[in-house]
Amino acid sequence: MSNYLVTGGAGYVGSVVAQHLLEAGHAVTVLDNLSTGFRQAVPAGATFIEGDLRDAHRWLDATYDAVLHFAAFSQVGESVQQPEKYWTNNVGGTMALLAAMRTAGVRRLVFSSTAATYGEPVNTPIAETDPTAPTSPYGATKLAVDHMITGEAAAHGLAAVSLRYFNVAGAYGSHGERHDPESHLIPLVLQVAQGRRDAISVYGDDYPTPDGTCVRDYLHVADLAEAHLLAVAAARPGEHLICNLGNGNGFSVREVIETVRKVTGHPVPEVTAARRDGDPAVLVASARTAIDRLGWRPTRTDLADIIADAWAFARATTSPDGPGPAGGTSQR
Repeated sequence: MSNYLVTGGAGYVGSVVAQHLLEAGHAVTVLDNLSTGFRQAVPAGATFIEGDLRDAHRWLDATYDAVLHFAAFSQVGESVQQPEKYWTNNVGGTMALLAAMRTAGVRRLVFSSTAATYGEPVNTPIAETDPTAPTSPYGATKLAVDHMITGEAAAHGLAAVSLRYFNVAGAYGSHGERHDPESHLIPLVLQVAQGRRDAISVYGDDYPTPDGTCVRDYLHVADLAEAHLLAVAAARPGEHLICNLGNGNGFSVREVIETVRKVTGHPVPEVTAARRDGDPAVLVASARTAIDRLGWRPTRTDLADIIADAWAFARATTSPDGPGPAGGTSQR
C-alpha cells in the first residue's frame, strides 16, 4: 500500500482519481481549498485537508510516496479576463508545491496538464512532439508548469509524468462533472434534456468537418483515472514524461447532441450561433505515448456509454435525494 497526496481532489477528475486509488488499496489524503471543489466530492475513506496549495509545506512530509496534482483554475474565458488569477494560482501554487516536495523528499509527481497547451493544432491527431502555442492564459500557465517540472526533474531527480487531457466526460459512481458556471458541452446538453436550459448553442456550423460542426475527442473519466495510476508506477527519477490522453476518435457537436437525444429520450432544441474565436475545427489526440510507455488503453470509448454515465449522474445530482450541487477542478 502506498500513501498519496491528491491536490484538488474535491473536484471532478481529482475525486475520481482519488476514488480509484482507494479502490486499489492505497491511502489517500485530499488537499483542496474548496474554491471550485466541494467537500461532498471527496471520496469516503480519504483524509481531507482544507487548505491552499501554497501552504503545502505545512502538510507534506516524507510519509507520502507521491503527489497527484489537480489543483488549478481551468476556465479558458475567465483566464483571458483575469490572467493574474491563473498565473498566481496555477504557476505560483505549483512552484510552492514543488518546493514543499523537495524539502520533504517526495520525489514522484503526476501532473494534470491539458491539450490547451497546443493551441491551434498543426496536425491531427495531435502528438506530444507537435508545437505548443497556447491561445489562452489557462493553457499558457499549464505549459509553464510543464516547463517547470522538466527543470525540476533534470536538476533534482524528480520522477514526473504530465498527462495532457483532451475532453473528459462521463461519471464514475457518485463522482461526476458539476461546474459552476458550466462550460463543457456534454453537461450543458444534458441540462437541456433535463429542462434546466432552453436550448444548446452550436457555435458555428460551417467548419470543414462532415456535418459542419467542431469535432472533439471525448475520454471517459474512469479511463483517465486509470491512466494516473499507471503513470505513478511508470515515473522514473530524473525524467519528465509527457503523455496525451484521448480515445483517438472525434465526435462532432451535432453527434453529441443527437446521442444525448437517443440516450435520454428527451428533445434537445438547438440554436446556431456564430463561431467562437480560437475554436479549431478538429481536436483529436494521439495517445500512442501513453499506450507505449504507460501500458494504457481506453476501454470506454463509445459515446453513448459515456453520455449514459453522465446522464445517470446528472439525474442523481438534481433529484431531491441526490447529493446536491457541487463543482470541480476538472482540466480540459
